[in-house]
Parts: sequence; structure tokens; C-alpha cells
Amino acid sequence: MKSALRIACSRRHLQQVRDFVRNHLSNRQLPEVTVNQVVLAVDEVVANFIIHANGEDETQFLDLELDTDGHDINVEIADHSDTVYLPGQHQNPDLSEYIRQGRKGGMGMTLVNRLMDRVEFFTRGNHTVCHLSKHIL
Repeated sequence: MKSALRIACSRRHLQQVRDFVRNHLSNRQLPEVTVNQVVLAVDEVVANFIIHANGEDETQFLDLELDTDGHDINVEIADHSDTVYLPGQHQNPDLSEYIRQGRKGGMGMTLVNRLMDRVEFFTRGNHTVCHLSKHIL
């Protein structure tokens, strides 16, 4: 089953994204923890696209597509700006060092990589796409 959503690049659309993912997954008999993991991962990637790749430019937009197929949840988030946004590989950060430095932020993609089974960023033409997948039983 596939669902699609297009949003403008503004943080005020993040609740709409979370609701979209939750509503799509509510049609399946999934544990609440799995639903919450996918909602959080999608929210983080979309927020990164909005803030870091698009500078919250509401003239730009993102397309989200969710597909639940058999035992897999697949999410594709496509950014249509001309900026290529490919975050680097995220290592396991030294949390005690983050605390010592009083750092805020910078942990989101590490969390996404822990929540999802596969996280891939790639380009399609001159646009950036993120594919997230999670295997479910």
C-alpha cells in the first residue's frame, strides 16, 4: 500500500508529516514502538531537508512516499531544490564528549541510522533523495 504527500519546506509542516506517517502505518497491525520509530526517523530527515538543504524556503517542496509491502516499510523523501544534500556517514558519537562540550544538535542522523534498517541518500538528476527502510515481522 502506497501513500504520498507533498509539503513546502517549512517547519510548521512537520506535524503534518508525522500525522501522515502515523495514519499510513495505522492501517497495519504494528507495535506502537515500531510506528514511533518510523515517525521519528522520517521527522528527523524531513526537518534536515527543510532546515539544512532548503533554509526553510517555502517556495521549495519535498515529496514523501510511504510503501508498506509485505514485511517492509519503505519511505522515500525527495527534495526538489537545486542544492544537493548528502549528509556524511554518521559514526557513533562520543556522548560523554557531547555532554562535556554542552553541544546541542548533531545527533539526529545517528538516531535515524539506529531506528531504521537502511538509510540511503543519493541524487536523482540534480535532486537529493533519502530512502529509509525497516523490516517488520
